Amino acid sequence: MRKQAHLADLAPGHSATINAIEATAGLRHRLEAMGLSQGKQVLMLRRGWWSGPLHVRVGMTELMLRRRDAACVGLEPQPALP
Repeated sequence: MRKQAHLADLAPGHSATINAIEATAGLRHRLEAMGLSQGKQVLMLRRGWWSGPLHVRVGMTELMLRRRDAACVGLEPQPALP
């Protein structure tokens, strides 16, 4: 059985499409207000040291997310950018 990929697992320079947000209603609402919703493309820009925040781009918006929040965002992986 294939394991679900999450935003927290995405490597810098890689992009993916959001296919699910598996969070409480409050966190889901917060993530959707920041532009993270099903079907959106997300690009991992960089990862903070020592389990620090994640810097991602969704459309034209760049966000900093806690890893535990990013772990609630399910992805469909795509090939790395050239």
